[in-house]
Amino acid sequence: MAEAAQTGTPGTELFRDVFNASPIGIAVETLEGQPLFVNPALCSMLGFSQEELRCKHCVDFSPPEDAQRDWALFQQLKAGSIDHYQLEKRYFRKDGSLVWGRLSISLVKSSPSPLVLAMVEDITDQKKAEDARFRHAAVIESSDDAIASGTLDGIIEDWNIGAEKIYGYTEAEALGKPISMLAPPELLYEENKILETLKSGDRIEHFETVSVTKTRKRINVSLTISPIKDSTGRTVGISGIGRDITERKLAEEALRASEERLRLAQQAAGIGGFERDVRTGIVTWSKDSEPMYGLQPGTFDGTTTAFFQNLIHPDDQTRVMDLVERALKTGQQTTGEWRVVWPDGSIHWIASHWQVFMDESGEPSRMLGVNMDVTERKRTEEVLADVNRTLEAQAVLLQSREELLKTFVKHVPAAVAMLDCDMRYLQVSDRWCADYLVDSSQLLGRSHYEIFSDLPERWRQVYRRCLEGETLRAEEDRWDRAGGTTWHRWETRPWQNHDGVPGGILIFSEDITHRKQMEVALLEMSHRLIEAQEQERNRIARELHDDIGQRLSLLAVELDQLHLEPPESPELLNRMGDLQQQASEIATDIQALSRELHSTRLDNLSPFVAMRDLCHDMGEQLKVKIDLKSHDLPSSVPPEISLCLFRVLQEALSNSVKHSGGQQVDVGVWGTSDEIHLSVSDSGVGFDTQAAKVGRGLGLVSMEERLKLVKGTLSIESQLNRGTTVHARVPVG
Repeated sequence: MAEAAQTGTPGTELFRDVFNASPIGIAVETLEGQPLFVNPALCSMLGFSQEELRCKHCVDFSPPEDAQRDWALFQQLKAGSIDHYQLEKRYFRKDGSLVWGRLSISLVKSSPSPLVLAMVEDITDQKKAEDARFRHAAVIESSDDAIASGTLDGIIEDWNIGAEKIYGYTEAEALGKPISMLAPPELLYEENKILETLKSGDRIEHFETVSVTKTRKRINVSLTISPIKDSTGRTVGISGIGRDITERKLAEEALRASEERLRLAQQAAGIGGFERDVRTGIVTWSKDSEPMYGLQPGTFDGTTTAFFQNLIHPDDQTRVMDLVERALKTGQQTTGEWRVVWPDGSIHWIASHWQVFMDESGEPSRMLGVNMDVTERKRTEEVLADVNRTLEAQAVLLQSREELLKTFVKHVPAAVAMLDCDMRYLQVSDRWCADYLVDSSQLLGRSHYEIFSDLPERWRQVYRRCLEGETLRAEEDRWDRAGGTTWHRWETRPWQNHDGVPGGILIFSEDITHRKQMEVALLEMSHRLIEAQEQERNRIARELHDDIGQRLSLLAVELDQLHLEPPESPELLNRMGDLQQQASEIATDIQALSRELHSTRLDNLSPFVAMRDLCHDMGEQLKVKIDLKSHDLPSSVPPEISLCLFRVLQEALSNSVKHSGGQQVDVGVWGTSDEIHLSVSDSGVGFDTQAAKVGRGLGLVSMEERLKLVKGTLSIESQLNRGTTVHARVPVG
């Protein structure tokens, strides 16, 4: 190979140009793993000179566990059982730091002896971005809580917005202050116990205590505190999460509502969702998931994890199931990509993100996740990764550089265009023609600026820089056109002919408009979910402050005045009786508010008894007559159906009482051989059902989506001034 590199033939010149100009690290090795040639990109990536890299063995570049995996595959390549392989691994830089690389190894069967071609793409930024995204997601999920860290002496070093909201201190006021400023005087001893526990390396979970805010208000909080350890395992600090537990029940209800609405967002964005009951193994899929796996509608109904496993490519099954088992043990958010084999034999790629939720005992109870078809992205990545290998293979045939590029561009399964120095088309791929709705016969020989006269000026500047020798790329770029906005991922690079003279540029392009639209849809739905959650919190807060809080304050004032009455006087006894009655009424109202958030009767009574009690309580509380009639009810109902019907009844009664203006509501619950029916009717003002369908308030969406989870349906009949009837049907058996 060294001799060939000195001959100066067009083929070797082309190989040398591609080898040296490649942005991907390349090494040519012997079958013993010893580098013979390395390109500048690999030297830059690892920080070694070419001579230093050639003096190393291939296993010297990585930590032992990564090197062992690589060397095992290398031995298979050497034995002839495989001719290529690919894996992601870490590499040592000269300064001792680690970088991540995607390694692609191919066997080059040349004479007199075979060689090994190794290409390494630097994916360190990608790995860091993934880690940063997970950390960012964790912070967002807990942003309503107080999060702080400090020294082992209890001095505050970090203080988030949640801590400012709960305790009242700004970040500037809290940093550098002792954490003991949050403890009341009688509980200062707790701080010493907590610090001693953390110094020993133990973790404190869900410790309930009393804290004092900046305004000296005492609040009940639940604390989870952990030691911060360095790389040697030595405890160097503490971190903690504080939660105002007075809103705990509200947060749980908001979380359940958010999960249901998130499923709606995923459906609107074209993402397939799934839920797995860990105890039974049954998996529930959204209808958008079946086309991703090449299946007919209804194929996923009632399936188990075994059915899903059989859809995965045999080479990926073990890795995917290991990811699932690890998520079940840790409960951490997990991502993965795998291939699936469609019934027609074609291979497709799926990207997935899922979360395991634990029950009160810490055991996994259910798994929620989403799937997305990323086949086109994977194919594009594979094509771009193969560009240099394709050019090298064609160079061996001693063809001219320009003809090689034209052949490659014509047949590559990606959107690629080859242009000369005057920006006239020399060749285009079929995918380019399909993406931009043009025919290759209409393009060849014509100017790129003539075909796309509305090109942004910034792209014209990119082409001028590329013609001067630069390689430029963008992961996402917006193009506002007369027909609408599109998004693109692109790369431009110069090409040279066989004598090294610049010949023009290559444009690689991928239309990512659909992906951007899905991101926007998810973002909009997230805003709606946050707004709905805040509205519900504000409603509960108003009820607690405007009603319960004021009544308690008045009760406290009257209790304070009791000492003015003579002991054992009739007036004192009468006033004590009145105050006892007031306290009883306040307790009753608080109990009613608690039952509205979560009815314990559902846990202890049959669903129909709980529904009867709900009607009785709401009728007395809101001064409305609610008449419940039931017949032919089944003896037992699954818990998920019980909860669904209870919440639908609760929402329908609330709507009738608040909006209908009527003084009576009729409720009917009855069963048939295979269904349970629930109807709620009033004789109030009614409403326009067509306008309601367009508006789709969150109350209507909540009832419909709850029923969908149990395969139920919802119908609403209403006429102006003639009342409204809500009818829900749920299958059983």
